[in-house]
Amino acid sequence: MDTSLRYGGESRALRIATNKNPPTVKYAGDVSALKIHAKQKLQIDSNTLLQLSGELDTGTGLPTFLCALVRHSYPTLSASLGAGLHYDKNENLHCTLRGKKAYPVSFNRDVNFVLKGRCNIDQELTQPTPQGALELVWNMLDFQKDQDVRLKLGLEIVDKIPYVQVRENNWTFNVDINGRWNVRYHL
Repeated sequence: MDTSLRYGGESRALRIATNKNPPTVKYAGDVSALKIHAKQKLQIDSNTLLQLSGELDTGTGLPTFLCALVRHSYPTLSASLGAGLHYDKNENLHCTLRGKKAYPVSFNRDVNFVLKGRCNIDQELTQPTPQGALELVWNMLDFQKDQDVRLKLGLEIVDKIPYVQVRENNWTFNVDINGRWNVRYHL
């Protein structure tokens, strides 16, 4: 099981003290923003898996979402498709459809251009919510001994919001142009 802690907020909640040596950065927001995220992938066959995931808000003690998704990969096409159900904290049930396609930019496939999309459809099947992103992904395997690093530069297509993700074996840092950010520690 892949379990992680997620902590996030907005950049205006950061407090930087430059009068200290060395300068310090502290988060001045509500500590109840800590979320515990768990994901389990169960192999169905060589290219298909059932992905179960959920998130718990430690401030309220309640789940923020639960999700079950069947994902099928097409290795020769560098693509995947998925479909499933997503239940959120507002007691909304959604059908989720998602797809991803990678286009290699470098010969050794360390750099890829990725197109991904997702659509959530409400239980009445009346309000689809599309999402999508274009990403330039650089995978640096063995960046240091036993350390892999992935750098993503992306653009959310619907909201037109650029973002950056830096991922290492044990943590992930996400930030967008609006100042939203989160850090995820993989346990």
